Amino acid sequence: MTASLVLIPARMSASRLPGKPLADIGGTPMIVHVMRRAEAAGLGPVVVATDSAEILAAVEAAGGRAVMTRADHPTGSDRIEEAADLVDPDRRYDRIVNVQGDLPTIEPSVVRAASDLLDDAAVDIGTLAAVITRQEEITNPNVVKAVGTPLSATRLRALYFTRATAPTGEGPLYHHIGLYAYRRAALERFVSLPPAPLEKRERLEQLRALENGMRIDIAVVEAVPLGVDTPADLERARALIAKA
Repeated sequence: MTASLVLIPARMSASRLPGKPLADIGGTPMIVHVMRRAEAAGLGPVVVATDSAEILAAVEAAGGRAVMTRADHPTGSDRIEEAADLVDPDRRYDRIVNVQGDLPTIEPSVVRAASDLLDDAAVDIGTLAAVITRQEEITNPNVVKAVGTPLSATRLRALYFTRATAPTGEGPLYHHIGLYAYRRAALERFVSLPPAPLEKRERLEQLRALENGMRIDIAVVEAVPLGVDTPADLERARALIAKA
């Protein structure tokens, strides 16, 4: 298995749940739960990329590694690219896996699934999706839909991402999961490109890659991991981890 550098961006300025990386879940900050699950994936070194001294201190107190990045990055991908250069200036790692810092219950196998897509040399970026099973998600613009052509029962080649209900007709709809595995050169190219028209229209950063001819493949996983965006999400995460 090709080793990856796993980076977890984390900031304190979430609008709906300020300070959420340090939210207590069973006596442990949320960012530490994410870090430990990413470590359990066994892909390679795991580093938290932050602009907060508080987050850095919490990670280091838990025995993890964090790196300070600039506070003015327009996107998480820009933060990840800076962190990759800081952590790996000698470019030992060709794969950069971006795990969001608000996924405290994510399964390590799901993290591996995104990285495994890069075993195909034609793929620039790997990401994840799950079949939509809840009716209310179909028309919810906050649920991003992945549209792709099937390559196998558990793999798609991405054609589009949208907040609309798509595609039409009979067949499954896919809930996109915002975890990415980048080939190092693809990440560097991506952050060097200006925001693209459909990216700005849909407010979906990943469309920049598709609009510039980059290939994104999607691993279809069983369920969408819980993302903590609200106090109610945090209580769900606490309940799930307490049961584990």
